[in-house]
Formats: sequence, C-alpha cells, structure tokens
Amino acid sequence: PGGSAVTADTALAIAHLAGNSLDGLHQANLLDVDVVECDVHAHRGRLEVRHLKTAGPLPFLWDRWELASARAPRLGLEELLAADRRGAVFMLDLKGRRESTGRAVADLVHEHAPGHRVIVCGRHWPAVERVGAALPYADPVLSARTRGELAALVRRVADESRPAPYGTSIHVSLLDRALVTTLRRRVSVVMTWPVNDADRLEAVLALGANGVISDETDVLREVVNRRPCPPAS
Repeated sequence: PGGSAVTADTALAIAHLAGNSLDGLHQANLLDVDVVECDVHAHRGRLEVRHLKTAGPLPFLWDRWELASARAPRLGLEELLAADRRGAVFMLDLKGRRESTGRAVADLVHEHAPGHRVIVCGRHWPAVERVGAALPYADPVLSARTRGELAALVRRVADESRPAPYGTSIHVSLLDRALVTTLRRRVSVVMTWPVNDADRLEAVLALGANGVISDETDVLREVVNRRPCPPAS
C-alpha cells in the first residue's frame, strides 16, 4: 500500500479485520490503505487468522450472533503472509492472554517475512512487547478497551524508564482531546476504533487521533484521499 508513515497532515487508514481473509486483503490493497489489520489466535500449535472464537470442545466458532463450523478451513498467519504480493503493512492483533503467543508470532514472522515491517497490537501487552523486543521491524501498539485498561495505558506510556511504544489503540468511547494530546507526546500514532461513518471520522480527527480503524470502505477511502498530493515533477 501507499503510505505507512504519519505526518502532521495525515492519518493512517487501517482496514479493520481485512487480513482475516484473502479476499479482504485483496480489497484492502485495492483501496491502497496504509495498514491491514487481522486477528491472530494461537490454537493447537498453530497461528490462525480469524475473528471468530473457539468454543472449547464444541464444534463451532462464534462471535456474538455469528456461528460457523469449527471444521471449516482456517487461514493461517503463514498463509496470509505468503499471499501478500503488494508489501502490505499488517497489524497483527494478538488475541488471548498468553505471552507465548507473542513468541510464536515473532518466530513465524522472522522465518517467513524477515525484515518486513509489521505492527503488532493487543490488550495483553506482554505478548505485544515480546514481539517488539524480538523483531526490530515490528512496531508495538498497546490497546485499551476499558477505563481500567486506559488508566494503566496512560501510566505505561508516561513511564520514561521504559521505551515508549510506537502507538496506542483506544476504543472511541474513551477518546478525548486531552488524552490524545498526552499520548502523542510519547507515541507516534494514536489509533481509535470503530470509526464507521463520516461524522465519527471528523470527530476523531478533530480530537487529534492519527490512526483510523474502520470496517467501512467509504471511511477508509476518505482517509486515503486526504493524503497530501505528491509534489509536481
């Protein structure tokens, strides 16, 4: 995709869940988004890319009102990396609360896409930071969905005895201007989700967020279209 650097005039267009299928990856690349997000689950010794969750021994995957057969083929992270032909910047959202997931992701990315920039995020920060420590080309992003997580995140970012993460990912319900200003003193990117309509997009940009995570093609296209035009030759 065309731009993965943030400037004062731009925000990253991040295609939420697009990397969870090969068709989604294709569509995100056609939009020329900056980042393709996917959910990474460690399951039975394999890193799977999917949004749906397992249900223990029960033969289905689920999420809220959605069910799917657990026997259906599942996309692996290795397959996703191999399928990319356009140099996509993937954001690997690590699911679960096991630091071992971070180790497994770092090993797989190093083996199958060495040197290729990735962003790694999640609500279980030790796993995220494990990848960032292992791979110099992996940018860690710490996520917060609840007010308790957000309070801990603000303390973590402010701790100058530790390296600042590349970015943060904050649920839109927790976002305000003072928070964004504080975080951007130490991190390059303040991402927020979900941003799925034009009014929400304008609101989060006005607050200073510079990473827009969206499911909607129209929103992503608008963020892409706001990139500064290249200088005339």
